[in-house]
Amino acid sequence: MAGSNESRKSMTIGYIGLGNAGYPLATTLSKAGYRLIVRDADAGRAEQFSQENGNAQAACEGDINAYSDVDILVTMLPNGEVVRDVLLGAAGLAKGLKDGAIIIDTSSSSPFHTRGTAQLLSEVNASLTLIDSPITQAYQHALAKGDATLMVGCSNPRALEKAMPVLNTMGKHVFHMGDLGFGHATKTLNNYVSAASILGLCDALIAGQQFGLDPEKMIDVMNVGTGVNFSTKESFRTDGLTRRFESGYQLSLLLKDMKIAESVIASTGLQSDLSHLIVEKLADADKVAGPGADHTQVIQGWEKASGVQLKQSKQPES
Repeated sequence: MAGSNESRKSMTIGYIGLGNAGYPLATTLSKAGYRLIVRDADAGRAEQFSQENGNAQAACEGDINAYSDVDILVTMLPNGEVVRDVLLGAAGLAKGLKDGAIIIDTSSSSPFHTRGTAQLLSEVNASLTLIDSPITQAYQHALAKGDATLMVGCSNPRALEKAMPVLNTMGKHVFHMGDLGFGHATKTLNNYVSAASILGLCDALIAGQQFGLDPEKMIDVMNVGTGVNFSTKESFRTDGLTRRFESGYQLSLLLKDMKIAESVIASTGLQSDLSHLIVEKLADADKVAGPGADHTQVIQGWEKASGVQLKQSKQPES
């Protein structure tokens, strides 16, 4: 249940970060009837959102008082450092939040950094609760349809109960993984598995074409065989092989996530050559693809190393 109409009408949500993921997630909250106060580094995006959604108001950066009445503040930002700055920096919002407010961080961040942020928040206002709830999706553009998967870390049962209607509105699948930080740990390890499949796919496609196979047909086979994964069914089929490179997820962010995964794995004492290899390969590809590159451009790193460019395929019909 995503909460009654009355509970939604009585709750005000602050939303920070209207990028590729934040905009559709905030839209689902608006469509559900929540009052929103939104902000983005690009003030024009916040204004656009408020114009498209009658129950949303755009706030100016630095206006702490704009969030003084929000019940829940949702952040969707590039990393934990930005989240901490937004909450606790010179113009941090934490000092202006009302007692008992809940902060839901849907960004992809380090669980260790998130716990540190929570400690700093408690020094500003001990009544504030930080929940980590990063997202993933089973298919591209799932966020816009309310089909996101949320991995939740929360150490305060009462705050979690209050936040659940909002979480259930943003996502179709909501998993409470455990205490604060467990959500971010789950997200980074989920992305770790995905990144490992991307490296294997890049190897297979380059080697397959060198052998004489057609990369598009190879992916068609994988998608009805044991090689199937998110990249074969979604991003690489639609944006990698087609060379459109517009999946909406930057290669630099994938690399950032894998560095977090590497640190999480190392913290457990597990000796993993794979985590180091993934970071190394992604870093090399990121240098080749350049700033702002889509994560499907990772294939360009393999192409440069092998001297082979994959055959370009047509955009799939569905």
